[in-house]
Amino acid sequence: MPLSPPALAGPTPPPSASAADRPGRRRTDLLAAAIAVVGALWITSGLWQDPNGRALTVNTSDQAFFEWLLAYGAHALTHGQNPFFTELVNVPNGVNLALNTSITVYAVLFAPLTYLIGPSATFLVVLTLNLAGTVLAWYWLLSRHLVASGAAALLGGVVIGFAPGIVAHANAHLNWSAGWIAPMLVWGVLRLRQPGRWLRNGVLLGVLVAVAFSIAAEGLFATALACGVFLGTWAAHRSRRAEVQAALADFLRGMGVTAVVAFALLAYPLWMHFFGPQRFHGTGFDPIIHAEDVAAYGAYPQRTLAGLLGLGTSLAPNPTEENSFFGIPLLVLAVVCFVVLWRRADPARRATLRALAVSALVFTVLSWGPRVKIFGVHTDIPLPYTLLGDLPVFNAALPARLALVVAPLVGLLLAHTVDELRARPASGRIRTAWIVGFAAALVPLVPTTLLTVQREPLPEFITSGLWRSYVSDGGVLTPVPLTVDLTPDGQRWQAYALAHRQGEFRIPAGFFLGPGGPGGRGRIGPVPRPTDSLLAEVARTGEVPAITDADRAAARADLRYWGVEVVVLDPQMHGAKYRLHPDAVLEATTRLLGPPERVSDVWLWRVPAA
Repeated sequence: MPLSPPALAGPTPPPSASAADRPGRRRTDLLAAAIAVVGALWITSGLWQDPNGRALTVNTSDQAFFEWLLAYGAHALTHGQNPFFTELVNVPNGVNLALNTSITVYAVLFAPLTYLIGPSATFLVVLTLNLAGTVLAWYWLLSRHLVASGAAALLGGVVIGFAPGIVAHANAHLNWSAGWIAPMLVWGVLRLRQPGRWLRNGVLLGVLVAVAFSIAAEGLFATALACGVFLGTWAAHRSRRAEVQAALADFLRGMGVTAVVAFALLAYPLWMHFFGPQRFHGTGFDPIIHAEDVAAYGAYPQRTLAGLLGLGTSLAPNPTEENSFFGIPLLVLAVVCFVVLWRRADPARRATLRALAVSALVFTVLSWGPRVKIFGVHTDIPLPYTLLGDLPVFNAALPARLALVVAPLVGLLLAHTVDELRARPASGRIRTAWIVGFAAALVPLVPTTLLTVQREPLPEFITSGLWRSYVSDGGVLTPVPLTVDLTPDGQRWQAYALAHRQGEFRIPAGFFLGPGGPGGRGRIGPVPRPTDSLLAEVARTGEVPAITDADRAAARADLRYWGVEVVVLDPQMHGAKYRLHPDAVLEATTRLLGPPERVSDVWLWRVPAA
């Protein structure tokens, strides 16, 4: 049972890599690739029906945001613009993208594809590759460095890669669905103990850290924290002291090289993050709301076979944040696996099992956030996260997402148990019991397809490029209601224009994280001004209030502040969470600005220059 970190770090492959077993490994590799790709295509199949015309039902706002990031990243690359700061949204202040989930590496790597097939289709390609890549990366780490059995590695890769948290975040989160990052970082960290190779391994890990930061900075933080807890617990075991002392010098040298390389690659984005314009600390999300419910660990997620049978729950703040949701049978199975492995392990390998258990416990408790929440009821019982929530980096992370660390730990336990059972076969009756136990725990968690919905088409006014006749180059156009997370049309329009090389127009507001929250913390979107607050409420309720001269004066002042040249209303406007009322918005905007023009398929108001 090659469970200990030395087995992870050494260049010698596990026994299954011998010449006699290579054909078997190749077959398992092909099977793993097939399951990963078919599973990823199955989960995202609703979008593949029409990549440019369908959206993820539960999170169209984040989908629009990541599509915009792909389009802006390609545009910034080809036009020499700053990938970490933009003035195209949130006019006149701009947005610090280094403080947002800017997926810079993806935007650059997939820029040719974005220009070729558009940001919506590119978003779907990246999302599908994320899911398949997560399965394959964990399978590779397990099969090459952790277990001898290909079947055990395949089980672990599938369980971790298609874990409920990963599938939930596939609802538009291109950062958190990139679960392949964690096993690559773990591999890089464990290589640091190789004798005499600290320079090469440090450089490699430094590059991996830079890539991870540029795709999923919060995921990098969680992985680094998990490695620290695991390795610290493992190294403290008395059976490992001689090994730790022998490897410590090379490990520390490698970590030093990692820090230098990562800092060199990330110096500018880190400066932007901590000292750049439009910076803030913390996030616009409440850590109490975005903490894992204690009962969620034993619950089933919605998009699984169990969910289809009506066993799913609503214990997450939204369907995208079902970060644990293992179900009672899997929790029981994990405990049984741990006990069996512990009883069969020698003292040295018990150090690794203890590190796995401690890590799982630590991240489970941290994921519960500042106070206990159970079955949706918030209590006043304090938890350790209370002491950490205001610390740097912790204050920019959501505690519930730390539960995503637990799924790989559970998957590792299952994989090592299968590996042990194959190495030391049990009797027929016991083998049957194991098969039934694994089936009862895992079959209910088989993922189903993500929910999708037909997306409102972009107006011809944008897709034809007609907008260029009404907006100067780099001028400001605004849809009504203004662009925010709940009404993301403006960034969809802008993403299309950028990806199709139509030119630039800027928009007020937008969906992003920026300053303006309480206590200097961040918030979603800009601090509202009177006009966008008024029109957002009209769009939501369909009720048009009495429009006064003061409202008209405020609207003129807001338009001057933003530098708007044209105001555009699309009768097919999209609401991310609720149905909008375009007729009411048309009436309210007409009362504010006067009669509009009908241009192609939109209503348009020209704003005279001040």
